[in-house]
Amino acid sequence: MPAPGRGACGVVVAHTDWSVPAVRWGLQTRAGRRREIVGRWGITLPLTGVPVLDHRDLVAELADLGYTDVWSAETAGTDAFTPLALAAQWSDRLRLGTAIAPVYTRGPATLAMTAATLAEVSGGRFVLGIGSSSPAIVQRWNGVEFAEPFKRTRDTLRFLKSALAGEKVTEQYETFAVRGFRLERAPGQRVPIMLAALRPTMLRLAGREADGAITNWLGAADVVKVRAELGQGELAARIFVCPTEDAAAARALGRMLISTYLTVPAYAAFHDWLGRGEALRPMHEAWNSGDRRGASALVPDEVVDDLVVHGSVEQCRARVAEYAANGVDTPVIAVLPTGADQLDLVRALAPGA
Repeated sequence: MPAPGRGACGVVVAHTDWSVPAVRWGLQTRAGRRREIVGRWGITLPLTGVPVLDHRDLVAELADLGYTDVWSAETAGTDAFTPLALAAQWSDRLRLGTAIAPVYTRGPATLAMTAATLAEVSGGRFVLGIGSSSPAIVQRWNGVEFAEPFKRTRDTLRFLKSALAGEKVTEQYETFAVRGFRLERAPGQRVPIMLAALRPTMLRLAGREADGAITNWLGAADVVKVRAELGQGELAARIFVCPTEDAAAARALGRMLISTYLTVPAYAAFHDWLGRGEALRPMHEAWNSGDRRGASALVPDEVVDDLVVHGSVEQCRARVAEYAANGVDTPVIAVLPTGADQLDLVRALAPGA
């Protein structure tokens, strides 16, 4: 691991308990005061529409730019693991995590083997993020029953903790059974496991039995409520960032994404808990009646502005840093397409840019 020092962008690097360093940056608050924050700064890769192998040069630059983490996703594009295996070879200074790998779409043993392999090829820099995903991904696209998501996530977590520790697992869990499985190549060091979590029950499980929680589609002001349920574990948050000063275009994209995501039952319940139920009621009513376009139009500007970071790159960096100031340990930027070069936008959104 490189020694603490000052990167190319003037970012002061400090050691943490993880296997790669955190960064220190200054936050210009809306009141005009400057506040120094030490933490992590992540990016979601691959970028939308950019071929996986075209990320090589960018990944090699990220640590010098001040990024500490690369996190993947898994919906209908790339899988969660392959891009991280490549990133592990392109940089030896970044922490790598899945956000998230569904607990239903791989068998427990396969998930353990894949995580162990990523831990090995990354030299111990891998964090396994798992979660229940959604009925569309699990059941409609993969043909697996989306049953008892909390219990399935809890059982998978408990299995993985044992399996990745090199134990031979024979166990009847509530949602599946494993008989006589042991990894042939157990990781040389402990693999942190984080859970996708939106509401109190899963957040408390993440704080009690995992290494932390991964959340998304929340505003900076929501972090305090989420953090209170999680407790002391690491909190990572995927933050959707649309770096454009065309507010109308950013809000139009934000409305479309919000009406697509927040009508999923788990996200609808999340925002009811966060206090946006009434503001989003017209959207839900239109969506449930089959009026998708109308539902998007009914998302209020203030909800979009809470959940989608937009503005100049300087404004976007400051907004992301607000999440950290409110209790997010690892803000993970997800760049939304604006028509500009996305690789350049990642560089511009670095904490020391």
